[in-house]
Amino acid sequence: MNYEYWLSFRYLIAKKDKFLALINWVSVLGIAIGVAALIVVIGVMTGFDHDLKDKIVGTNAHIVVERENGVKDFEALRTKLSTVPGVSGVSPYIHGNVFLEAGSRAYSLVIRGVDPKSEGTVTKINDYLKGKFTIDKLGIDQAIVGRELARYYGYKVGDEIAILSPVSGVAGEGWRYKFKIVAIFDSGMYDYDRNLILINYQNAQEIFNLPLNLATGISIRLKNIDDAANVKKAVIERVGFAYEVRTWIEQNANFFAALNLEKFAMFVILTLIVLVASFNIVSTLIVTVTSKTKDIGILKSIGVPAGAIRRIFTFYGLVLGALGTGFGLAGGLGIAYVLKETELIKLPQTVYYIDHLPIMVQMSDVCTIVGAAILISYFATIYPASRAASLEPVEALRYQ
Repeated sequence: MNYEYWLSFRYLIAKKDKFLALINWVSVLGIAIGVAALIVVIGVMTGFDHDLKDKIVGTNAHIVVERENGVKDFEALRTKLSTVPGVSGVSPYIHGNVFLEAGSRAYSLVIRGVDPKSEGTVTKINDYLKGKFTIDKLGIDQAIVGRELARYYGYKVGDEIAILSPVSGVAGEGWRYKFKIVAIFDSGMYDYDRNLILINYQNAQEIFNLPLNLATGISIRLKNIDDAANVKKAVIERVGFAYEVRTWIEQNANFFAALNLEKFAMFVILTLIVLVASFNIVSTLIVTVTSKTKDIGILKSIGVPAGAIRRIFTFYGLVLGALGTGFGLAGGLGIAYVLKETELIKLPQTVYYIDHLPIMVQMSDVCTIVGAAILISYFATIYPASRAASLEPVEALRYQ
């Protein structure tokens, strides 16, 4: 073994100096706590990002095509859009605000008219439906309600609900329409499950008094969700600038921007924990240099160069940082695994949209955290190692 590494190892274990051994482990523990906290918190932020993205995209299309006064002759437009490269599904929809009649009161909510034959190709609605019911079975005068809406009003499959339209109707009971609940969906997003009702688009046309060939917009699902920007350009080229084309990112731009900013902010804040812990390495090395002044003087008097002295203490500090990073990595991954497998921490859905603390540890995040911890540990060694290397043998041995 190289004598520089051997001396570093001897100082590290410090069998005869209990105080030095203690501050060594305090330094390691400080780095470990910082790294573990970083891994867990960044994993939670990434988990929130991934889960919410999956739920938002699952209940909405990847791209929507709309026009100010509605999309006329939507069947022809659907045929045109289905041939765009990268598109895997196209379906029309009618979207609007209505009132739900409950007793003597009326509650505002959103109703979405969908094409039962094609809606399953643009959203994950079939994954959210309870029981064996699928969206293609949705018929006239039938409705699918969210879990939270059903729970709040005590609805169950087979019950009848009354919808009040803000637009005067042209048939039936005018502005009051009755629907039979045929299924309940559970998307995991409180706002959707509480405020959204799905019906057949033909009923929606009647409720909002729309012509038979008019829809609010066209939903598009992509083969590759990350290719939304390129497909958007192709869609605009196909339909022209008279239509408003928005991707799933643009529809939720503020939300995801805030989430990414929070993730970056948490990384910076928790990196400061590692930075503060690195001062333990600085103090440990300074104490070691002070207590080993005689050893340094003897080494220099027998011809050991200043560069070797610097490397001894640099390696010593790096090993402390590496040990702390390693323990923190193991602890952080362990905590993340437990949180992921047990869903130990529950969250109120009215605040966080999901019912448990999500966590998703990405290799890129782990590598960034480990790299940052090692780099900070290295910078922490520069001053003490330089101080040790600059000691003169005569000064070091004068009072020995």
